[in-house]
Amino acid sequence: MPPSKYADCIATCNDCAIACNHCAASCLREDDVKMMAGCIANDMDCAAMCQFAVAAMARDSAHAGAICRLCADVCDACGQECGKHSHDHCQDCAKACRACAQSCRAMAAG
Repeated sequence: MPPSKYADCIATCNDCAIACNHCAASCLREDDVKMMAGCIANDMDCAAMCQFAVAAMARDSAHAGAICRLCADVCDACGQECGKHSHDHCQDCAKACRACAQSCRAMAAG
């Protein structure tokens, strides 16, 4: 089990990674995929970053705080891009990204 001090942040990062992966896959099924390219790229980066942050926290890495600060920045960028699109999957992803950014910053500060 990872240290309990990370439990909330790990859960939020996992939720965000799932939302980002779902959003990317859903964007690929939209009629104008080319218009969704920025969203898809951000989704992929954010999902990977969240998964990296989870792994760092799970092993109580000495770099977990720095990784989570970067994760928050990546989540902010993804949330901003997804927030530009009206699709439910984009709006759900933007919400998950905002929650993850907040959780990662709180964990890194604490």
